[in-house]
Parts: sequence; C-alpha cells; structure tokens
Amino acid sequence: MAKKCVLYLRVSKSDESQTPDNQREPLKKMAELLELEVAGEYVDMASGGNSNRPAFQKMLQEAKERKFDIILVWSLDRFSREGYSNTLRYMERLEESKVGLKSLQDSWLDTSNKGVGELILAVMSWVAKQERERISERTKAGLLRARADGKLLGRPAGAKDKGRRRKSGYLLRWQNQKVSV
Repeated sequence: MAKKCVLYLRVSKSDESQTPDNQREPLKKMAELLELEVAGEYVDMASGGNSNRPAFQKMLQEAKERKFDIILVWSLDRFSREGYSNTLRYMERLEESKVGLKSLQDSWLDTSNKGVGELILAVMSWVAKQERERISERTKAGLLRARADGKLLGRPAGAKDKGRRRKSGYLLRWQNQKVSV
C-alpha cells in the first residue's frame, strides 16, 4: 500500500497577484515520482510569519490524527517563516505523530533523514525569518519614500474599511460591547 501524502500550498497574498497553482502541479509530480498517494491538500493565502493560518492548523491537527504519512511543500518558507523555535516545534509535533515533511526546492529537508537535516533546518528557519524581516523593512522604506515624494497613502479621510473589519470580527465585537454597556 502506498504511503499517503498531502500537499501544503501557501502564498502570502489573497489577491490575484499570487496563486498557489505554481506550487500544486510540481508537488503532484513529486508525489508521483516518490510513489505517494495524494490524499488531499491544504491551501493558505496568508503570511507564513504567524501560525494563524486555518489550513495550516487543520493540517497539523490531521497529522496528529495520522490521516496521512508525509507533507509535501514547495520550500521551507512556504511551510513557516516564524523562525527557528516555532518551526522546530512544528517539526517536533510532526515527528511525534510519525508524519514526515519533505520539500521540493530544499532537497535537504526530508525529516526521515536525521542529524544533518535537523542542523540545516535550524539554519534555514533562521534564514526564512530573516527574509520576512527584510521584506518588512523594504516595505517600510518604500512607504517612507512615497510619503517623502508627497504621495497620499491609505484610505481617503473619512473612509471606513468595513470589509476588513467585518472579516476580523471587529464590528461584531464592537456591536456586542455597545449592547452590553
């Protein structure tokens, strides 16, 4: 019986500028080459900088329930950009559940290979976190430059972003707070 694998796909933005499709087909081909049965996929459209990703959390829970044997990812930074300690914790959770993690781009990342893989994982987790911080710094620098050039940023004065607030539950909490007061 073939081992079951799942694909974990993540892109940082939920708009049309990024799509997980670029990761999907190569990972399916990888599974085929490794003679793994693809039992499902988990897709997040969110930053890898925190663990509040619905598909990621569901995947970790189902790994604990042993619904599959291995997770295939495009690269370590698609799995997590939370830094060494958090990424290592996820790896330990997977190891406790006897679920492996294998990366297409990072050939060294195969948790069935101990020792050197763990050392490289520590280094690459740190690199992924550093890259996230560099992206943030570049974004802030770009915003400062745009402001210095006189560009108006953000929403027009008086405009409300009710869509984002509604999604976050802000409006519901605010409404409930008004009722209870």
